[in-house]
Amino acid sequence: MNRSDVDARSVAVIGMACRLPGASSTDELWALLKDGVDATTETPPERYDADVLPIAGRRAGHVDGIAEFDAEFFGMSPTEAMELDPQQRLLLMTAWEALEDAGLRPDLLAGSRTGVFVGNARADYLERALRQGPEGATASQLYNFRSLLPARVSHTFDFRGPCMVVDTACSSSLVAVHQAVQSLRARESPLALAAGVNIKLRPDEGLVMTRAGGMAADGRSKFGDASADGHSPGDAIAVVVLKRLADALADGDRIRAVVQGSAVGNDGRTSDSVLNPSLEGQLEVLRWAYEDAGVDPADVDYVEAHGSGSPALDPLELRALGRVLGEGRPAERPLLVGSVKTNIGHAEAAGGMAGLLKAVLCLENGQVPPSLHLAAPNPAVPWDELPLVVPGTLTDLPKADRPTIAGVSGQGSSALNAHVVIRRPDPVEPPAAADATRTPYVLALSARSPAALEQLARSYAAYLSPDGAGAAYRVRDICFSAAVRRTHHTHRLAVVGASHEELVAALTGSPGLGGRPLSAVADRYRRGEDVDWGAVFGDRGHFVPLPTYPWQTKRHWPGEQGHEEGDLASWVLREHARTGFDDTSTLTDIGIDSLARLRIVVELTKRSSQEVDPEEFGRLRTVGELRRWTRALEAAAR
Repeated sequence: MNRSDVDARSVAVIGMACRLPGASSTDELWALLKDGVDATTETPPERYDADVLPIAGRRAGHVDGIAEFDAEFFGMSPTEAMELDPQQRLLLMTAWEALEDAGLRPDLLAGSRTGVFVGNARADYLERALRQGPEGATASQLYNFRSLLPARVSHTFDFRGPCMVVDTACSSSLVAVHQAVQSLRARESPLALAAGVNIKLRPDEGLVMTRAGGMAADGRSKFGDASADGHSPGDAIAVVVLKRLADALADGDRIRAVVQGSAVGNDGRTSDSVLNPSLEGQLEVLRWAYEDAGVDPADVDYVEAHGSGSPALDPLELRALGRVLGEGRPAERPLLVGSVKTNIGHAEAAGGMAGLLKAVLCLENGQVPPSLHLAAPNPAVPWDELPLVVPGTLTDLPKADRPTIAGVSGQGSSALNAHVVIRRPDPVEPPAAADATRTPYVLALSARSPAALEQLARSYAAYLSPDGAGAAYRVRDICFSAAVRRTHHTHRLAVVGASHEELVAALTGSPGLGGRPLSAVADRYRRGEDVDWGAVFGDRGHFVPLPTYPWQTKRHWPGEQGHEEGDLASWVLREHARTGFDDTSTLTDIGIDSLARLRIVVELTKRSSQEVDPEEFGRLRTVGELRRWTRALEAAAR
């Protein structure tokens, strides 16, 4: 397959975002990996009491702040947010960040056939509620079925393309990537979000895995080590934004990596049990993936292995990699192999997506971070016969007269194997040198609340400072990206400057540095008017990464929703209304739909100690009617 044929089938990774143990962004993930950090921790008590359960290991990879959510940003009431599975909440925020990283405006994607493919195998929040008995089986739990994970994203952003949960156990998220790539290749979708989602709230699977001998006693995944005794479980929310390579190049997107090929395949009956891994099944999928990618396996520089720390699976996986990718490989260029699970635990259905993010970061930085907990190589692996190395220190990727290539593997207990082949994108010609005439440009910032806008301005001031990430980019490109590649919200700020220093001065009000006066364009933007940024900037600018949206999160968790004193109508509106209102507003228009009404009837019955007639409440139409009705209910209670 020649290069032009390969490129015609290739897919660009143009955006990435994550919530992983010890890392709330891909930059933080790279720092964690590069420094060799073990991000596993003791199980938090809000999950379950690990000390009283017969679970092999108490440690796991935990995402911090799983109850934190910016409900107002997504138009949800506090009660609605509290009742919603944290997997959906975190996926919404991470999807928004991935689209920002890609420089795509969700408002301009609304109505498009954008696809959403989510690897997931858990509905722990729903299961916890149902275990409370009939009282926990509320109508709102309909929103927490797993099929609603991708549907929540598609509904929120008005994406009209394919929308599905992929569950193949631990290979789920890589299969989701494969499905997204196929959808893009078939031109079913012009854009796709692929995600892995896994938040562990229940101990049940841990108990099963302990009894099956699959959990590490010390809570650490020891890929390739003689003492490997199972995996450490982990949380993960990770999203990639994918677009056909030709379209990404034409649109001026920042290409972080290129998905050149992928393959999935089941072991069939090549092993003696559906749960036992098969060498033959893994060999086949590796060969299919590199055939699909048009890549000689001997040219692959790095593989992010499934690498869970299983004493049975690890040796088999390493042998498969050695046989397929070792054939014809020069002795001086062994295959580098690693596993992110040694840092953050095994994120189960989302584990492959965490591995994909790591592989992309390795290509971007030209280095492979160390795999942890490898002290004594597993004697079941024929290391002397396999042309591969598991780096124990930060290792440079080899130089070659071709793009660097990496593979990412995922293997499910469903016996479904997946492998994705990525390469480093071709180098992009750097933009022209800075404008010597010091032309001033408008930096347009916006947010959905005054507090968020103030925080965003501080983030940009730090970004533009001499030691900030923005110091490496031209002022024109920064201002262009903020104007054209970001959504414009209600609360706005616009400053003008010809240099990083002037923009910082204008953002911070620093005396003596002299920010420039507002231009007419900036003034119109601040007033909320639409601006033709194409006319403002002329020729298309160069997209550069910018600070992400500053979430204004609050904690939403069952049993912790303390309510202020006040009349019942105020309480209903405070907890359930999604938008501004007056007495003439209809309850439907402000977000109190039929399911919300059912919740409110149950809650009002408890708060007023009165029987509330659902039909009577259902006849209320406006806020004014609600106020009058609740006053009568309060009077009856007295």
